Amino acid sequence: MPRPKTILQRIEVNIVQRAHNCQHNPNHRLEKGDKRLMVRDKRSQEYYCVDCALEILERDCARLQSLARELR
Repeated sequence: MPRPKTILQRIEVNIVQRAHNCQHNPNHRLEKGDKRLMVRDKRSQEYYCVDCALEILERDCARLQSLARELR
């Protein structure tokens, strides 16, 4: 039986190669060697610091759980 498609964009955790600011909060600085969340949208990528990434993931998980409850 074929697997259903995912509705999630391509996301992954990777390591910062050179310092830059978080795309959600420019006051959050990512330094070389830090972990970050990369979200790919078509041809571009956005990078988030751990704090912002966890906030985004927790909010999105809650939204997905809410949708699953509605379907049940």
